[in-house]
Amino acid sequence: MNCSAFSFWFVCKIIFFFLSFNIQISIANPQENFLKCFSEYIPNNPANPKFIYTQHDQLYMSVLNSTIQNLRFTFDTTPKPLVIVTPSNVSHIQASILCSKKVGLQIRTRSGGHDAEGLSYISQVPFAIVDLRNMHTVKVDIHSQTAWVEAGATLGEVYYWINEMNENFSFPGGYCPTVGVGGHFSGGGYGALMRNYGLAADNIIDAHLVNVDGKVLDRKSMGEDLFWAIRGGGGENFGIIAAWKIKLVVVPSKATIFSVKKNMEIHGLVKLFNKWQNIAYKYDKDLMLTTHFRN
Repeated sequence: MNCSAFSFWFVCKIIFFFLSFNIQISIANPQENFLKCFSEYIPNNPANPKFIYTQHDQLYMSVLNSTIQNLRFTFDTTPKPLVIVTPSNVSHIQASILCSKKVGLQIRTRSGGHDAEGLSYISQVPFAIVDLRNMHTVKVDIHSQTAWVEAGATLGEVYYWINEMNENFSFPGGYCPTVGVGGHFSGGGYGALMRNYGLAADNIIDAHLVNVDGKVLDRKSMGEDLFWAIRGGGGENFGIIAAWKIKLVVVPSKATIFSVKKNMEIHGLVKLFNKWQNIAYKYDKDLMLTTHFRN
């Protein structure tokens, strides 16, 4: 091998080494790459409240576990996100999506954390959580009988702010006040008013969705097919929903609630349930008759 050929080979070897080293560093540090990418979209400002948490932060575990309902997923063996983002506006959501896409992190979106399977905060591949807890504003317009609800709000907050404006209006959502609207609305959302007004999803008239390209879409720009899909098909499957526009419904200022508890063997439960199935739908729509079983 002559000198010039050896020099060319040696230079190529060095270039290949440094390229390989840089690629390995990039792959090995998705957390750092995510933070760097995020800072390019949202410059750091010490005056702003902290909204990004990594595994090195003191509050990381507190934020992660704060809304986990299934305590089995609080164990050390449970997969943990590399980053938790708690956005306070849509631009934070956009940056989270674009940077996760760039560095190869899967996104888990959490509204209230009321999923027993942990789908909003667990993954088997490297991932980030976008926790919408700081986006929980509810703006009620009684004149138009509508409200804009940010996806981090709970059902309790929705009911409270509607009632504050007018006690003769409400929304046909679920029973539990701590359930987040993000998963509830996008999953359909059944509740006590569904015999009169249908599911929560039936009473959603618009939404703001951030798609995989970081674009904010409303009902018109996303199209009716996608708008149909996010109301029951799981909003996280199609992007991150930042807010919902809901239609308010008329309700009486007072309602009567009663419950009957019985201890029964399995055969008695089957008989009772069969009877309920055959009579509940025949009653007046103002009467909601449900059954609950506990072992």
